[in-house]
Amino acid sequence: MAPTLVTAAVGALLAAALLGDAFDRRSVAVVVAAALVPSLDAVASLAVPGATNALLHAVWLLSLATALLYWDTTLRGASALRERGGWRAARTAWVALAAFAVAGIGSALFAGEGAALLYPLEDARYALRGRLVFSTQEGLVQTFLTLGAEGPGVLPIESVGGAVADPVGSWVNPDGRPGLDPGADREFRVVESGWQLVVVAAAAATLAVRGYAGRSGVRR
Repeated sequence: MAPTLVTAAVGALLAAALLGDAFDRRSVAVVVAAALVPSLDAVASLAVPGATNALLHAVWLLSLATALLYWDTTLRGASALRERGGWRAARTAWVALAAFAVAGIGSALFAGEGAALLYPLEDARYALRGRLVFSTQEGLVQTFLTLGAEGPGVLPIESVGGAVADPVGSWVNPDGRPGLDPGADREFRVVESGWQLVVVAAAAATLAVRGYAGRSGVRR
């Protein structure tokens, strides 16, 4: 999984980009918290085999939350969420759901050790790998979508291990297996590369600018 700070930064960028007039400290906090929810399965791995990048990274919770939110905000005659918090609450909830999917699950699926999307029905962890380049000799080269005669194409999702058979370690549970080892070496990863530091810095700067614009009444 991506470092916690990087995941929070991506969530903050989504909040700044998507909240619109609902942007404030509380809504940003909700969105960032939602981005971090999937990483809590690392704590569950202390008791549940293979839980890291699986228990809260699987599609079930995301699908259920999406269906409930869509039903409440779109299909119901009177939205309970809007009645309690107005349009801001509904907007924040949708952005929080996006942060859960993109920053929380996507950080493992696209740039991490993979996510067990069908856990516990299937043990395999999957990762999406690909590239997009422009070559002066070959032209546009992309491997994110494989075109074929039988369909529009398939994403390059590959199995990268098993949730239980090959568990992912974290600072909470270094070996990823059930049981707490007080003497284990724990490393809390802040950032691991230059591009991650850029993401964190960009998120901090974006929030600062959005916050200043809101306080000063600058038109957005």
